[in-house]
Amino acid sequence: MVRLLRAHLPSYRRDLGLLAGLQMVQTLATLSLPALSATVVDNGVVAGDVGHIARTGLVMTLITVVQVVASVAAVWFGSRTAAAVGRDIRSSVFRRTHDLSVAQAARFGTSSLVTRTVNDVQHVQALVLTTLNVALASPFVCVGGVVLAARSDVPLAGLLTAIVPAVTLTATIILTRMSPLYARMQIGLDGIGRVLREQITGARVVRAFVREDHERRRFAAANAGLLDVSLRVGRLTAAMFPAVLLLMNLFSVALLFTGAVRVDGGDLQVGTLTAFLGYQALILMATVSAMLVMLALPRAEASARRIVELTSTVAGLPVPVRDGRPLRPRGLELRDVRVCRDGAERPLLDGIDLLVRPGENLAVVGSTGSGKTTLLELMVRLLDVTSGLIRVNGMDVREIGPAHLSRIVGLVPQKPYLFSGTVAENLRFGNPDCTDAELWRVLEVAHARDFVERMPGGLDAILAEGGASLSGGQRQRLTIARTLARRPQIYLFDDCLSALDAATDAGVRAALTADTSGATVVTVAQRISAIRHADRILVLDAGRMAGLGTHRQLMAASETYRQIAASQREPRGAAS
Repeated sequence: MVRLLRAHLPSYRRDLGLLAGLQMVQTLATLSLPALSATVVDNGVVAGDVGHIARTGLVMTLITVVQVVASVAAVWFGSRTAAAVGRDIRSSVFRRTHDLSVAQAARFGTSSLVTRTVNDVQHVQALVLTTLNVALASPFVCVGGVVLAARSDVPLAGLLTAIVPAVTLTATIILTRMSPLYARMQIGLDGIGRVLREQITGARVVRAFVREDHERRRFAAANAGLLDVSLRVGRLTAAMFPAVLLLMNLFSVALLFTGAVRVDGGDLQVGTLTAFLGYQALILMATVSAMLVMLALPRAEASARRIVELTSTVAGLPVPVRDGRPLRPRGLELRDVRVCRDGAERPLLDGIDLLVRPGENLAVVGSTGSGKTTLLELMVRLLDVTSGLIRVNGMDVREIGPAHLSRIVGLVPQKPYLFSGTVAENLRFGNPDCTDAELWRVLEVAHARDFVERMPGGLDAILAEGGASLSGGQRQRLTIARTLARRPQIYLFDDCLSALDAATDAGVRAALTADTSGATVVTVAQRISAIRHADRILVLDAGRMAGLGTHRQLMAASETYRQIAASQREPRGAAS
């Protein structure tokens, strides 16, 4: 917690300074009222001096006005600072999330990243808000109340002094037991989010297999685990306030009894006892305020640890210091590329040597798990090579800044994803400067113009999150159009036509071939019939190159390629 706040609070030194000053004014005003009440009783009520009562009452009224103004201003500064700190932490978490590599993001998990960005930050922000608005002045009130009470009567002040450590010890014992439970509660929230996300995303699969009861039991189990931890925290929370209030009331009884005995013996004035009761009430209020922070602290501490764990994670793909600017298109070059992943039995890719020149269309085929998608992810630097080298336009891909690399290389992923918003907003995601005419053109190339024109509003038609309102083939074609709108120098198509029928597939491929002529094109496909006319075909088998050449050459020389062709009923002697 200290590490997290130390990184974000210094930006608001001026506001914190003003807040501290306002809290000090409020504290001084609050502490002065019991002493003035004592003079009203001793010098006004007991002595029958109405004028003294009126004058002191006016002073107390003015002090109260100052106290209220200072309190309102302090709350305003405290709320604004807490909200700003929450915003900064949330932005920091969001930026770090985007810096994570694919493997790092998978290690944290989507539901955990969402919880850390929203729920965990909210708990830290709530602690900052409570501390600044409620509990910042509590130590000053406690110390000031004891000091002013000691100036009036030392024996009674001793009772007030004993209140603070007794309450602190009781609260500490309870909070020590709550802290690990809050950590488990946040993990439980991650589990709830994960199960819920899977059930919503996979709703069709659940219904297709009639597994609703099984999923209800999964959610119920995760929910019951969170309930159990929450109840244990709730019991400790419920015990905290009664325990503290019991201590405070016991001290109040002892204070009142001792004071009454001394007043009866003539050793203490009634006004002084009244002031002591006022100080005791102020200390009680300050202690309750501090308890609010203590209750929020364990959960905020657990959340802060999770946030720091994420923000302190070193990005798996370091961003280059300088952003290289290759002067002219030179295609793609891979030299002895090897990619290993922790825990894997074998490399994902090994010994890949390849050169794809501008204007060339390279197709990539291979069985499931052969490394086709991994190869494309290396080219857009979603992954880094373990050893070897990848050059884009003659420059090491690790030396090209992300923004510039995305302008050079355009990837159409295997799984299409569209954002909530209009069709035009999705198409302009990669190129905000595209005109409507250019958007219609790329839609026509992707064979998506017809169904977009039929949608209410055309380019302004609203899409659901993930493009859920569209078919799989429609999503794929819009994803292709989005990349075409960017006009990169290198196109990577990762089996992005798998949801299309054969006729539409052929039409889209023909249009893409014409539109991307002159660019470097790498196409991953499952059907050999779709890529047999490529300039060259790369065959991958278990992460290694099992062949490279034209369709005719591979049919003659590559056993792996022949097996793939045979499995698709491809005529063995077919010519290119």
